[in-house]
Amino acid sequence: MKALKGVKIVDFTWVILGPLITRYLAIHGATVIRIESKTRVDPIRVSPPYKDKRPGINRAGYFAFFNVNKLGMSLNLNHPRSRDVLLRLIRWGDVVVENFTPGTMERWGLGYEDLKKINPKIIMLRTSNLGQTGPLAKRPGFGHNLVSLIGFSHLTGWPDGPPQAMGVAYSDVVTPRFGVAALCAALVYRRKTGKGLMLDLSQMESSLQFLSPLLLDYNVNKRENNRMGNFCPYASPHGVYRCRGEDRWCAITVFTDEEWRGFCRVIGREDLIEDPRFKTLLQRKKNEEELDQIVEAWTINFSPEEIMEKMQASSVPCGIVSSAEDIFHDPQLKEQEVFWKLDHPEIGPISHLGRPFLLSKTPAKAENPAPCLGEHTEYICTRILNLSDKEFLEMLNEGVFE
Repeated sequence: MKALKGVKIVDFTWVILGPLITRYLAIHGATVIRIESKTRVDPIRVSPPYKDKRPGINRAGYFAFFNVNKLGMSLNLNHPRSRDVLLRLIRWGDVVVENFTPGTMERWGLGYEDLKKINPKIIMLRTSNLGQTGPLAKRPGFGHNLVSLIGFSHLTGWPDGPPQAMGVAYSDVVTPRFGVAALCAALVYRRKTGKGLMLDLSQMESSLQFLSPLLLDYNVNKRENNRMGNFCPYASPHGVYRCRGEDRWCAITVFTDEEWRGFCRVIGREDLIEDPRFKTLLQRKKNEEELDQIVEAWTINFSPEEIMEKMQASSVPCGIVSSAEDIFHDPQLKEQEVFWKLDHPEIGPISHLGRPFLLSKTPAKAENPAPCLGEHTEYICTRILNLSDKEFLEMLNEGVFE
């Protein structure tokens, strides 16, 4: 038995954030029906990386990861007869999840007030860049734009350089955790009261939680934090340092004087312990550039694995800067079965990142690969929604399922 077995999700989401929310529900047992369109394909279906570098609408790695364990249905929401299918879906479902620009679902007659009339107990999770209300709510955008609006880009880069774009849509990967927690709370609420409700999840507001100390610093001290590169105001040395080998690096962080003494012993420079340039944290911060040169003059002689072992043996925080290859061969991750292998009908065998946490009695599990576009349309219509074969074929011929 899985934790969310029996929970039924109607999934109107696309790109990253929404599909990631419903993925977490799917791997814990929820039945998730993913609604897609052939005329406006999910961008991550046609975004690299592709398996074996061969593009294809069913071969994208991101889509394969974000949609494991889901049922895939293709539906033309602009076709008048799609309404018949939608009504059955809403009556069947416990939860509707969507992440379109606010107003989109209302244009289809699928806003929360519309859904309540069809299924009074429905729970609706709506997530967008800026929430459903407010003067800027209807501005469209994606996570790569939003990280700048939130303020992350202002903090990313070197002190003497411009803001840097983040390599990942950070808001898209942190907000889903709030979404899953909110949905689980809503399911408990409905179990106790018999009532549904609407959840408004702003990606901006969720992501701002991770800048709380900096916002508090400005509010209290009127201090504007800026780009610091690899520097940290309360640690030194603190950074990534070049190691032996091609593009090999390690990260070292020294917070306390005790760690500083251990660090100096590891690198064979006990003379630095009482050196007036580095004796205290404040002195190390004042002379940080010179200290970093000393650190890297030592690290360049060893592999990152050797450095990590030496430092950690002396209780100095240190780790290697991992590549994708390092992660896939990490013995800890292998022991924890972090990677799940599934056989996709077009991609073939592919590894997926597995559970983000372990429930001892109801562990998550990947059972089915991400659906090909429209793969389960007939099954959903005839087996779950109880359309007759005649009704299904009529709609299919009329273009309801594109």
